[in-house]
Order: sequence, then C-alpha cells, then structure tokens
Amino acid sequence: MSHTIREQAKLLSRVRRLKGQMEAVERALDAERPCGEILQLLSSIRGALAGLTGEILEDHLQEHVLQAETESARRQAVDEISDVLKTYLR
Repeated sequence: MSHTIREQAKLLSRVRRLKGQMEAVERALDAERPCGEILQLLSSIRGALAGLTGEILEDHLQEHVLQAETESARRQAVDEISDVLKTYLR
C-alpha cells in the first residue's frame, strides 16, 4: 500500500487546512484588508505547503527509493523526485 494511501486522512486534513487558508486570503482581498495582513496569510500558506511537500517527499524517499524492490523502481523514483525538484526550484 502506498504511503499516500496509508496517510490519506492526515494528508487530506492538511490539504483542507490549506484550502481554508486560501479562502481566508480571498476573504481578506474582498474585504480590502491591509496588504501586510494579506502577506502574512500568504506566508502561512507557503509554510504549510512546504511542510506538506516535505512530508510527501520524505515518505516518497523512504518507500520508493530506500525500500525499492528493484534497481529500475529505485531509478524511476529518483527520476520522479528529480523532475519535481527541477520544477520546484525554478
């Protein structure tokens, strides 16, 4: 069973919190809140998203790289991470 399935409830909870944070930004913009307040909300979202990304990345490394059953599966997992990092670091 994949780590995202095993941890599905926890991961979905984090995604729902992120969704709520995005809705808070929308409400703040609609209410014409000060830019400093909106920036603080955005900063919180960025931190939460980075935390979620890190958790899934760590689990991916543990399950699909360290515990890969074949060298081919390990290579595929590393390639997936490499592609994600290239996009993430742009």
